[in-house]
Amino acid sequence: MEHVSQLATKIQEKTASPDILVISRLFLPKEAVIGEYLYNRCLQDPEQVIVLTASCAGDQVFDQAQQFPVYRWPNPRYWLGGFLGSYLQPCFNLICSFVLAIKLYFRYHYRYIEWGHGYEFPALLLLSYILPVHFFIYLHGQDLVRVLRNPLWRSLFKLTLKRAEGIVCNSSSTQDYLRNTLRVQTPTHVIHPVVRPEKFGLGNNARNLDELRSQVRQTYNIPPTAVVILSVGSLVKQKSYDHVIENLPLLLTIGVDVHYIICGQGACESSLKSLAQRLRVDKRVHFTGYVPHQELAGYYAACDIFAMLTLSKKPTSALEGFGIVYLEASYFGKPVIASRHAALIDVVRHEENSLLVNPKSGYEVFQAFKQLCQDQQLRDRLGRQGKELAKRRTLHRSLYLGSGE
Repeated sequence: MEHVSQLATKIQEKTASPDILVISRLFLPKEAVIGEYLYNRCLQDPEQVIVLTASCAGDQVFDQAQQFPVYRWPNPRYWLGGFLGSYLQPCFNLICSFVLAIKLYFRYHYRYIEWGHGYEFPALLLLSYILPVHFFIYLHGQDLVRVLRNPLWRSLFKLTLKRAEGIVCNSSSTQDYLRNTLRVQTPTHVIHPVVRPEKFGLGNNARNLDELRSQVRQTYNIPPTAVVILSVGSLVKQKSYDHVIENLPLLLTIGVDVHYIICGQGACESSLKSLAQRLRVDKRVHFTGYVPHQELAGYYAACDIFAMLTLSKKPTSALEGFGIVYLEASYFGKPVIASRHAALIDVVRHEENSLLVNPKSGYEVFQAFKQLCQDQQLRDRLGRQGKELAKRRTLHRSLYLGSGE
């Protein structure tokens, strides 16, 4: 154990007395939805938490700036290469999280573990037998699906959930899927992701969103009065960017001066560009490629409508993610056009902050775009209500109500 524990970064002296160990294979500064989710959780109670996670580029400078201790195990990709390192990463995560959690217990005597996801959960199961602690396990969707594919893993996972103090799901759809598949009696809590302004460079030194809006529009020669539709995500077929592009000629026909900005990269980029050229709207469809988070604020500010028409084909597609980009669009006060998708029920609500459509119905999709493009008052109302929705949050300390905290 001593040999493996030496792989951790040197323990820093802290004056606080934290009693919650948050363990995750993903954490900032590495960009990842789970990492962002858990970082926001730690910011709520910085004096109470310790973080144990995998190393990543830029982590030393980031860790030193935090209000809570961060300990990391090395990433084998750095010294074994990409292929072999990726192959060994799950085993490395399991062993290091297990060994270093024990070492940190003898230093801090923490009382709780918050396991940040369902991956490598056997380490958590073993820790629950060895250490005198209670634990909560977080589930985000696909981590749950992957575990259930293996019968042995499924049995061990069910035992882990039964031993948990509580289960935290990032969405109602994940909670429902968990209840329908495993039917465990452990208390289950839904705590949604939140939007952190600093992620977009909008902290204490907030930038002027009107200036950012003008800058982005000028970059793509978009008039100030034009209606701009925005999508943000990987360029894959399931996201149905083509459905938005196909509606642009129709909107132009009825007199809407419309432009479409797509932030992201992926395999479908060339086919989407070809489609825009065939429909003669290539001058109005703007591909940005990958956009860093701090630059995304300008694109959210520049748009009038946020649209993502995700298709649902598989039974587990409802667990593909919380839909954080919809929440981000609402945070910036933008109305949303989205699919009637089970995974989105917590973040998009029909006629409250969005218009929900069947993405396979050309008529429904066009009517939604037509309505929002032509009715600025409706856009303003949905955007305003969406901003209020995006501000709602459940504090993670609510997990400990009734636990003697």
